Amino acid sequence: MLDNRSSWPDLTCDLYQEWARRVLVAEKQADTVELSISLVDEAEIQALNQRWRQIDAPTDVLSFECDAQMLGDVVICPAVAAQHARDFDSSFPAEMGLMLTHGILHLLGYDHIEDDQAAVMEARENELLGQCGIISSSR
Repeated sequence: MLDNRSSWPDLTCDLYQEWARRVLVAEKQADTVELSISLVDEAEIQALNQRWRQIDAPTDVLSFECDAQMLGDVVICPAVAAQHARDFDSSFPAEMGLMLTHGILHLLGYDHIEDDQAAVMEARENELLGQCGIISSSR
């Protein structure tokens, strides 16, 4: 399920749902869980970031775990993804795909706090971006 509450109404929700499905299939989770995706503006993601991470700033993606049947919620801010695309000489679709993949991997237990964990997570992100037909970012 995708809920677009952002001021970016032209985003193709079916595309992001398909990308999420492909990531879940690759991670052997597609038949066992449900996932919610929300697209929000900077003010909403900043409020969530402040509430749950005590960081009073917008961020690109947040993930919230649920239970065994509902894997969780991935909340993405398209405005921040667009800024990343400019900053990293990438494309908006690539950044959105990266944020979606990154958020799903967090829900599946991947993390990037330690350098070795970050290397594993980044390698899996890049592999999934390629497998799912999402253009990899240049980061």
